Amino acid sequence: MKTAIVVGATGLVGSNLVALLLKDTRFDKVKLFVRKSMNLPSDKLEEHIVDFDETDKWKKLITGDVLYSAMGTTLRKAGSKDAQYKIDYTYQYQVARIAAANNVRQYVLVSSAGANPDSGIFYSKMKGELERDIKKLPFETIHIVRPGMLAGDRAEIRTGEQIGIGIMKIVGAIPGLGNLKPIEGAQVATAMVNATFRQVAGIHSYTLGDVFKLGKRN
Repeated sequence: MKTAIVVGATGLVGSNLVALLLKDTRFDKVKLFVRKSMNLPSDKLEEHIVDFDETDKWKKLITGDVLYSAMGTTLRKAGSKDAQYKIDYTYQYQVARIAAANNVRQYVLVSSAGANPDSGIFYSKMKGELERDIKKLPFETIHIVRPGMLAGDRAEIRTGEQIGIGIMKIVGAIPGLGNLKPIEGAQVATAMVNATFRQVAGIHSYTLGDVFKLGKRN
């Protein structure tokens, strides 16, 4: 029986992940660190409403067996590159660093296809920098899941993303390019949970093709 810790629980992948963890009998506790309540009824749920800028107030609560990190936003929603970087990099790295210091053994990160710290593209560079620095933390096992374009029901409408999903669905239908098609947030969440139970220590990165395979329900 494991205790899961989740940050980024309200997003597309995160909300699907929480739903899976609450149903999974291998977990007896799911600890959420969120900015506002998700109002989910479950005896397994332990919800903490936090200000991610005030780590001293909640860092002792980051305890458990595995930390799932699915936090992220868009440039448009954040309002600036600095604001997006704070959410996508700074907050996630801070929580990971605290978890490692608190002897959490496993870490599972949702990153992005194309993540590269040397990229000239802001988003890819940001994701690459996070991957690079997470790998330096003393977790026993690190799983980095790199999905492509995400599909699924979101709380907000993202017109540009919807157009992109439509285009990539067409591209993904071309023989040999199936791994380029959009992937459902629920499938990424399933991949994250399945990765947890691969009993191999070390650092593991999963490409888009890997995520499709790992995201198949057992």
